[in-house]
Amino acid sequence: MNTSRRPRRVLAAYGSGTALLATALLAPGTAGAAPSGITAPPGKIVIEVATVNGSGCPAGTAAVAVAPDNTAFTVTYSDYLAQVGPGAKPTDFRKNCQLSLIVHVPHGFTYAVASADYRGYAHLEKGANAMQKASYYFQGSSDTAARTHAFRGPFDNNWQVTDETEWGQLVWAPCGVKRNFNINTELRVGAGTSDPKKTHSFIAMDSTDGDIKTVYNLAWKECRK
Repeated sequence: MNTSRRPRRVLAAYGSGTALLATALLAPGTAGAAPSGITAPPGKIVIEVATVNGSGCPAGTAAVAVAPDNTAFTVTYSDYLAQVGPGAKPTDFRKNCQLSLIVHVPHGFTYAVASADYRGYAHLEKGANAMQKASYYFQGSSDTAARTHAFRGPFDNNWQVTDETEWGQLVWAPCGVKRNFNINTELRVGAGTSDPKKTHSFIAMDSTDGDIKTVYNLAWKECRK
């Protein structure tokens, strides 16, 4: 199995320091309406990438963009791959990426990540296994939401998973203060009962059609006065 089948996409490289990746946005639609009836705020939101660290997102291989209606933002990767087998390094079985984001929101509103859609491609030999994990938390907060999804071989196809949080369990950004929002993702692959000397297995945060890999859907509400 050769990873050359894995699609690659050229993305804008991060500059030094903080990179501003989203600017003025259009008026929102209603897709982000909350149960309370509050839709996404009417102003613009801006997302800055404060830091990006991890073996799964070397410099220049990840990018962030905000949807025009303020209801979601996306992260794309071009070199996020965990693998075992011939040609793989001993450390390649696990890759991770931590994004620390500064989200500027209109005055009087707060936000939470209601769901996240992850897409990719995996080739797992019979007996091999893989795992995708994501954790979400605000800087200075002890509340951390984590989700894990498992895959088992034989498998050779696109994959997609969704992390969802009920409205009552959402972790909201503090009102009136700026706290970095951190997303830590991880990919792992294990040979299991397959023979890593002869067979190659991998899981990638990628997709065969080059579409957006990860979509984070936002929920909004007004801050209490």
